[in-house]
Amino acid sequence: MSDSVSNKIQSLTAIRRPGRRMPPELSVLRRRTRIQVDWIDVDGVRLRYGIRRGRGRPMLILNTIGANLDMLLPLVNALDDAEIIVPEMPGAGRSPPRSMPHRLSWYAALIATFLERLGYDESLDLVGLSWGGSLAQQFALDYPAQVNRLVLASSSIGWPSLATHSSTLKRLAAARRHERSGTLPATVAGLYGGLMRRRPELITRRGRYASGPSTRGYVNQLIASLGWTSAHRLHRLHCPTLIMGGDDDPIVPLINSRILYWLIPKSYLHIVRGGGHLFLLMRANESAGVIRRFLNERRYDGTDGADYYAARGLGPDGALVPRLPGRTSEASKPAT
Repeated sequence: MSDSVSNKIQSLTAIRRPGRRMPPELSVLRRRTRIQVDWIDVDGVRLRYGIRRGRGRPMLILNTIGANLDMLLPLVNALDDAEIIVPEMPGAGRSPPRSMPHRLSWYAALIATFLERLGYDESLDLVGLSWGGSLAQQFALDYPAQVNRLVLASSSIGWPSLATHSSTLKRLAAARRHERSGTLPATVAGLYGGLMRRRPELITRRGRYASGPSTRGYVNQLIASLGWTSAHRLHRLHCPTLIMGGDDDPIVPLINSRILYWLIPKSYLHIVRGGGHLFLLMRANESAGVIRRFLNERRYDGTDGADYYAARGLGPDGALVPRLPGRTSEASKPAT
């Protein structure tokens, strides 16, 4: 092969490579999850979002502060064939930031309009991680008819929650500084606790390929949670709620999960032994199993406003139940 032809091939390869925004392993995972990524304009707010079509009641997942939807792919994959919606809040991932900061109530109204534009007019299951857990509480309190069951992971009541030490806050600021360079130092991995203490390369690998938030978007999300609290309103939260907390979480210590459990009437507490702040992502299979058991546990005691599966003649796990000749399955009877 001549040198001129070889140089042309190398130049074409160099042109294609910068356009690939995800490593091969994440590209395969996105195809395996069958998640479709698109954009939508919600009253002048441009949002990037992903939808994985499936069966059963839809599930909305709200990510932690500044995180993009690709970080949730392991959890989406572990949740089998459930229908899942993952929006990127303004300034997180590739969604452009707003010029001015807003309160969490504004983000909750944005999600309500976002779901309406997508055609989701019935109650859905809601999962919130860390900052997304605060937003999930706000949404469930402002729009109770749209939430069937709630899952809060690494979340708190906001202010005055029992936060972490000042040294951890300084390390959080250091992590934010290094995010723009594409790689995070190994010392920052211990900030999140859990599995990252033993395998700091996990956060470095993710940080290298994930599109991080803009500085304005990150700050706007921080301002939205300043002074926010749900402590005085949680007694009005009547949807069944699963509270998940890791006992090795330096950012949101486990006592915050216990406070949520004490304040929310119909709540269940699950402690992830050895779980860090991002156990929902780092231990996706285990976390998805706990979430599925909670969502599929059908209670006919009024905790669900309307049983989704029974109303559609489905079994408790959403699977179709075959009808035997001359007999009618209990799961196929319509809900009364």
